[in-house]
Parts: sequence; C-alpha cells; structure tokens
Amino acid sequence: MDGRERGEGWMITTFMIALMALIVGIVGVSVAAGKSPGHSAAAGQTAAAGATEFDVTLADISVSPSAIDVPAGATITLHVSNTGTLSHDLTVGGHGTKMLKKGEAEDLVIGPFTSDTVANCTVPGHKEAGMSMAIHVVGGMSQPSSGGSSTEEAADTAATIDPAAMPADDWQARDPLLPDAASGTVHEVAFDATEELIEVAPGVTQMMWTFNGTVPGPVLRGKIGDTFRITLTNKGSMGHSIDFHASRVAWSDEMRTIQPGESLVYEFTADFAGAFMYHCGTAPALHHIGNGMYGAIIIDPPNLAPVDEEFIIIQSELYLGPEGGVGDLTKMMNEDWDALMFNGYVNQYKFAPIHVEAGRRYRLWVVDDGPSENSAFHIVGTIFDTVFKEGAYLLTPDDTHGGSQVLDLQPAQGGFVEFTFAEDGLYPFVTHKFANVGKGALGFFAVGDVDTSALTGH
Repeated sequence: MDGRERGEGWMITTFMIALMALIVGIVGVSVAAGKSPGHSAAAGQTAAAGATEFDVTLADISVSPSAIDVPAGATITLHVSNTGTLSHDLTVGGHGTKMLKKGEAEDLVIGPFTSDTVANCTVPGHKEAGMSMAIHVVGGMSQPSSGGSSTEEAADTAATIDPAAMPADDWQARDPLLPDAASGTVHEVAFDATEELIEVAPGVTQMMWTFNGTVPGPVLRGKIGDTFRITLTNKGSMGHSIDFHASRVAWSDEMRTIQPGESLVYEFTADFAGAFMYHCGTAPALHHIGNGMYGAIIIDPPNLAPVDEEFIIIQSELYLGPEGGVGDLTKMMNEDWDALMFNGYVNQYKFAPIHVEAGRRYRLWVVDDGPSENSAFHIVGTIFDTVFKEGAYLLTPDDTHGGSQVLDLQPAQGGFVEFTFAEDGLYPFVTHKFANVGKGALGFFAVGDVDTSALTGH
C-alpha cells in the first residue's frame, strides 16, 4: 500500500512483536516443571537434532524454543506448558493441546514427520504475532513449510469491497448524534466483550470483536469529577480487556485481561476534559483494536458553549480477513488497510447523509481510534470557528475572525470543531489525506431541502 517496501513491512512486524512482548512483560525461557533440563532449548535456538522429547513453553506472545530439529520418520513428544497470562494452545497438522490456561501443561504426541512444518497457537492473531515454532526434519527429504502468512497470501483469501455496491434496503446507519451525559455524577455501565458477525461494507461481513455488540463500542459521556464504574464481562471465546484513556488507573489492575466467563469492575474519576479513546489492550493489542474493540468517551470541558446539535465521528481502519472471518493481523502490522471507516462502516454517511439546517450551529467531535492511521478531518464548504483538540482550545471566535479548515489527529487523539452552514446543499466530509477518501473515509451533510438520490441510490 502507498508503495511501501515489503522489507519495511517486516521491520514493522518485528518491532510490533518485540513491543508486545515488552508490554506483557514476559520474556526469556521457562522450563516445564518436573521435566529433565536435557529436554529444553533456549529461546530462539534450535533444539539438538535427534531428540524425540522437548519442553515447549507458551508465553505472551511467544513459543520457546522457536525451532526444533526432529529425526525423519520419528514420533515426538512435546511437553507443553503455558506461563502466560492469556490462554494458549499448540497445534500442528490438525493435532494439538487443549486451550491451556496460565500454569496448565499437557503432553502432545505428534509425527512422524517427513518434511518441515510449523506448530502454532490457534488463538486468532497469536500465530501472526509470533506464537509459532518451526519443526525442522533431519535426515529426510525436508521441504520448506508452506505455513506462511504473508500479506500476499492473505490477499488471496480476503474479502473484497465493491466500490459500486449499495447497502441492502433494510440497512441502517449508526446514529451520529452525540448523546447527552447521563444525569448524576456516578455512571454505572455494563460492557460485554463479544464476537459478532457484522457487516462493515455493502455485502462484506467480518467476525468482529466488540464491546456490547457494536463497532465502535458505545459512546460514553460525562463531566470533570464524574465517576465511571464499568463492569466488563467477557462473553467471548478468548481473553479480552479494556483501557480507558480518560482514566488514571494501574494497567496491571483494571486493565488486566479476563478470560471467557469472567468479569471485572473498572472504576475511575474523570479528572481531565477531552475526547478520549478506549480499547481492548489484550496482546496483541493491535489485533484486538484493529478487529473492532474500540470506542470513545467524552469528558466535557467546563462551561461548554451551547450549540443546536452535537455529532461524533470515530475514524478507524479496516483490515479484511476472509469473508465472515477475523481481520488480518499481518495487514495490521504492515499498515496495509483495505478501507477507512467513519463510525464502523465504509462510506456510511454517503449512503445515509446527516441531515441538518443552514444557519444553525453544530459541534462535531472526532476521535481517531486508528489503530495506525492519522486523520485530517475536513468539511468541504464550511470553516471551523472553534477548534478543541487534546484538552485545549486552539481557536475560539474573537475579533481576529480566525478560521480553521482541518482538525488534525494522530491515532488515539480527539477533539471537536464548531461550525455553521451558509446555505442549503450537499457538504462532503473527509479526511483530507486524499489517498484515503476513496477508501471509505467519506460522508455528507445534507443541508436543508436537498436531493440526495445521487448518494443513496433512491
């Protein structure tokens, strides 16, 4: 994408894997309890040729050793243990361990092998993040493994977006209106982590990982000094977590990963105003965010001026896996997105323009949830007279009559702009990084009594 060199992509992949391992804080080598030290090999090294038993340690996100040499035609035993905080398994050729929780172990008998292959964790994204172990066959007709997961291979099976397609007649856009803050100063909210088949573009579905079944997750709102008490329940099939950028809490406590069936209470007091991101932080966090586990929380600045209506746009990227499948982590590592979305659907507000009136005053909040691409939010045909970004006013109306054309945001940044429309008509809104406009980052305000049939098809 954008002429990126493949070598640069693999540099990014290597860096992300190393970074995730650092964040999780588990590195090095572990020897399974009760096993002879002669069975184990140091991380990143190849175990001695001729052995038929090996200690294999699963961590977050790695497999140690990363490679073993096995005799051609031999059956081998892997003593597999999980020292990570997440659940993992190890599978090769359709045979594998159960999903092992932290501290669990299981023996896996596999083989015989006549050619090189790869064993890996089957939790979505873990193999691509580095949880694989090469099995090299010694003394036979070894051949390279075909178990790679390059972007080119992913593209062969990935779903595709038809730029001419229209949503079905019963399709409904996500309401872009920003809700008012709930009454009171304590906000108790239930969040369920689930995995849902969701349409992300006309005729294209993905198995998205969600908060409360939507992508993005619910928008929360409050004021400085309010307390938020979020009960997160994991109703999915893998570990999930949540991280509110509006909070000041220990990463190791409220942001910890919980397994299916578990719950935690994430409580914080909003001390700072801003448009903040929240997201799942379970490793690999890139995959969990890139596959839908993100949202926004708005903490109003003091003395927020009245406007006629408020809207919210959350920008994110889409990295397509197979139709009905999970988003592709390799694409995410290479920043090779298939589309950009406003509020979770490609070209959403082209198909369903936002209807407003000329002469009224509007506030539009924008949060760039990424996970990787920036935003240069722009409305064609008007000028922002107020800009608030990352907790501070950059522009307010005064005698200088200053105007702003773009709200520029890096991933995880947010803010708002205020504006009016001078006359009836159609007003596109885009990211002014124009390479992305044709990839889904396009919507329209329909001001007054204006014909929208060219956009909506009816």
